[in-house]
Amino acid sequence: MIPVAVEDPADPRLAPYAAMRERDLVGRAGRFIVEGEVTLRLLASARSRFRAESVLLAPERWPGLAADLAGIDAPVYLAGKAAMSAVTGFPIHRGVLAVGLRGPEPGAEALVPPPPAPALVLGLAGLTNHDNVGGCLRNAAAFGADAVLLDAATCDPLYRKAIRVSAGAALITPFARLAPDTDWPALAARLGLELLALSPAGAETLDALDPPRRALLLLGTEGPGLAPGLMARVRTLRIPMAPGFDSLNVATAGAIALHRLARRAGPVHAEAC
Repeated sequence: MIPVAVEDPADPRLAPYAAMRERDLVGRAGRFIVEGEVTLRLLASARSRFRAESVLLAPERWPGLAADLAGIDAPVYLAGKAAMSAVTGFPIHRGVLAVGLRGPEPGAEALVPPPPAPALVLGLAGLTNHDNVGGCLRNAAAFGADAVLLDAATCDPLYRKAIRVSAGAALITPFARLAPDTDWPALAARLGLELLALSPAGAETLDALDPPRRALLLLGTEGPGLAPGLMARVRTLRIPMAPGFDSLNVATAGAIALHRLARRAGPVHAEAC
């Protein structure tokens, strides 16, 4: 891998990095932006299901990343931070950027282990805050969730800020976007998962739960939460809290619940299959 010096901000090879903040809001035609050393290493690793289209580094960052980028099939451009800032439209301090390619979008059935194998799946319904989505993906990776399923209203986990908040987990945690009319209980039944909806109004306490072997933990947006009609159809859980306060950030609440569910039983023995 021989990096290429590019100092002209108008160089067409840098066009995918132009006006990053504005283009984040409207999408990038099958591309996404990765920033920072940790996330770039994950993008370049075998663990990521995505691949890099190009990498843009400040020259001083190349020696420390050269070994990690040795195997990628993408050009590496070197540009000073002033040129990088001129291209992106805001000051670049870390000097580490890359353009990733989304590739084919998998379906839920392709990501969730089939019965009778154990499975832990996180569902996100209506989460429109990129920090929360990134935090949930990070939690899913930390507690070994098999997949994350996002409804049509949940924001993009490959948005630049969501990737950053996820500490790169969005690049290595399997996730799938559901069709707009997807019914969560029907989906859980089709996948052989027990649907557990987390809410301050949940009927059961999380600490009393005997974690099922195959679970779909469903989180709703902060404030409105999950729809009452949905809550009436599924098993609901709550996290016990101090009197007079019943609210946690959704990513924090999800982390607590995922930790509990990750204690599910081990692999099924052959005679039980």
